[in-house]
Amino acid sequence: MNTWIEGPLFLMLLKVGLGTLLVVLAMATTSSCDTPPLPPTEEGEAEATPEGALEPEGALDKEGEEEGETEGTTLLRQDYGYEIVNVYPHDPAAFTQGLLYADGILYEGTGLYGESTLRKVDLETGTLLQIIEMPRRKVGLRQQDLFGEGIALVNSGLFQLSWRAGIAFLYDRETFELKQEFAYKTEGWGLTYDGQSLIMSDGTASLYFRDPVTFELQRRVAVYDGNTAIKRLNELEYIDGVLWANIWQTDRIARIDPATGEVLGWIFLEGLLSAQEAASADVLNGIAYDKENDRLFVTGKRWPKLFEIHLVPYN
Repeated sequence: MNTWIEGPLFLMLLKVGLGTLLVVLAMATTSSCDTPPLPPTEEGEAEATPEGALEPEGALDKEGEEEGETEGTTLLRQDYGYEIVNVYPHDPAAFTQGLLYADGILYEGTGLYGESTLRKVDLETGTLLQIIEMPRRKVGLRQQDLFGEGIALVNSGLFQLSWRAGIAFLYDRETFELKQEFAYKTEGWGLTYDGQSLIMSDGTASLYFRDPVTFELQRRVAVYDGNTAIKRLNELEYIDGVLWANIWQTDRIARIDPATGEVLGWIFLEGLLSAQEAASADVLNGIAYDKENDRLFVTGKRWPKLFEIHLVPYN
């Protein structure tokens, strides 16, 4: 009687053991996500810190979709040139890092250590309406100036990134009173708001989608044009469902599907400045959109002019 019970029991345990072994072997052969690319240098300063050394948040693959993410709608690819509609004065001392337009006011964030500011500017005249210097913060063992970067408007709050300090500042839009600070682990380059998430760049081919209340990372997307990773994503603007990104040290803007990271086309902006103007200016950087009047503005670091342009499709 005991022999009859032990025989079936032994077979059952043997089957369970083999099944467990197969599950473990299958898990061991599962491949991991791709590693994101390293950033280039930024703003003509020292070599940028490799992204991996800054403990980047969240894994991503080529399409940039994390588990549970859904694909975006299909958008058509198109390249553009431009026509100049209007030219406005721009402070040639402003090292433009962030630019946006809202309710008749141009908001601008500028960079460089000891020169970083947040500003309100009158578009028509270039007159400075309001300005605040970026706060100093303790970095390491001492208080230091910070290097200002991209800005974004969310309701009554105005965000401003710092380059390497890993701090985002939130100001009151009207008074520029500092309301809150947030920490992040990568460098900070460009910033914009799509109505639901803050979208941030760090000089690599990665885009970071963050909660506008907590600044917590929601997801990451890798930007590709075909099979080519598009690095040096800098100042950002979200326009009618498409993300626009200055590519640092070029005269090009990439139009990007924010859901997939696919480049939808390029805007070629060579020749905005004369040769004489360009000799004392820095790179193209700064995109602002007047949604109410469908106006597009671009400028650059230390540019003497801000341009309203109309896009001309390439055949």
